[in-house]
Amino acid sequence: MNDLNEIKSKVPDLELLARQVVDGFIIGLHKSPFHGFSVEFAEHRLYNPGDNLRHVDWKVYGRSDKMFSKKYEEETNLRCCIAIDTSSSMSFESAERISKLEASVQAAACIIELLRRQMDASSVALFDEQLYLMTRSGTSSGHKSLLFSHLEQARKKRPGQAASTNAAQAIHELAERLHQRSLVVIFSDMLEGSEDTDQLISGLQHLKHNKHEIILFMVGDKKLEWDFELSNRPVELRDMETQDTIKLQPEAVTRTYREAVSRYIHFLSEQCARMNIDFQLFDIHDPPEEMLRIYLMKRMKMM
Repeated sequence: MNDLNEIKSKVPDLELLARQVVDGFIIGLHKSPFHGFSVEFAEHRLYNPGDNLRHVDWKVYGRSDKMFSKKYEEETNLRCCIAIDTSSSMSFESAERISKLEASVQAAACIIELLRRQMDASSVALFDEQLYLMTRSGTSSGHKSLLFSHLEQARKKRPGQAASTNAAQAIHELAERLHQRSLVVIFSDMLEGSEDTDQLISGLQHLKHNKHEIILFMVGDKKLEWDFELSNRPVELRDMETQDTIKLQPEAVTRTYREAVSRYIHFLSEQCARMNIDFQLFDIHDPPEEMLRIYLMKRMKMM
């Protein structure tokens, strides 16, 4: 399966791109431990001893050799809110790769497409310094088109359109406005100031306190941002939110930089684990199927 960059070059339309990725993902399920499950997982759960045998789906059993019980509609309904950080730092892109924002928008489109096929409700929230867009939840094809139009607008943001990040405030506001229990999927590079880290954790706690389930994707370019693999020559780095610049020799700071990034990622991972939040690194070089697999595993846990 081609990665998102290759698909985008062939199918630039966001909706068509999502459809192609999800089609390939579902085909792949038939060759995986999910064989026989595919998009039907929204209407089934694993059979437990003592369950009424009348509810066993014998057709699925015949295909998968595993017993699943049919679920009633009220048991299968899921509301999923996809929140995307659209601040200036998310517009970072290397010469050969799409930006973190573009990767997040495409990933969100794929999740929305999968939700639609499961008849689960989806909504979109966009934030930078504040939560500036939050749609209602819906399942119709018209609603999906509305969400895609918002994603199309988000992907048009350019690096010159400076906007700083306040994910902590946005997540707090999201928790206040999200009234029905939902799965919240957050895409952000998590580049908060060190003084804002406690507030960020507090915002995530707010969501959990309100009974929401959370997948937090920390988006980045692993090679450049996390591993700091730059050519061994003097470079000038620019902060995309403040426009501040610094000149340095990469090899002089690489070790210290990597250690700082590793500590920060470890801190976020530990804090999320403590709150039972799924924390995942989302490298923009990764194929979209991996992100959908993570979503699928979370969806199954909620059944």
